[in-house]
Amino acid sequence: MIQLEATIDDDDILTGYHANGHAGAGERGADIVCAAISVLSRSLARALRGKEGINISMDTLERGTFSAAISYSDNAKQFLRGAGSFLLEGLRSVAEEYPEHCNLTIVKIKRPKT
Repeated sequence: MIQLEATIDDDDILTGYHANGHAGAGERGADIVCAAISVLSRSLARALRGKEGINISMDTLERGTFSAAISYSDNAKQFLRGAGSFLLEGLRSVAEEYPEHCNLTIVKIKRPKT
């Protein structure tokens, strides 16, 4: 099972994301759940990388894991809100359609004052 955890701050903006595990919904290389999670994760990373006002640090040291820590300035808030909302809706969709292979937890945190 893939365990997904997303953190959003009190402005409902994505500040972190972690995926760990293997779905086991198909053979390696042909697992639709793993493919969906991978595409969503990589799309988020590509959309945020190099975007002014957003700092994303990622970790994919081992197969079956992806972590991202995200910080942002006020001028990037709206872009990140949209990107994060897109990711969360995609993850919710996968988790709802394949609950035996994917679990999503969303954690609300207080945004640190800068």
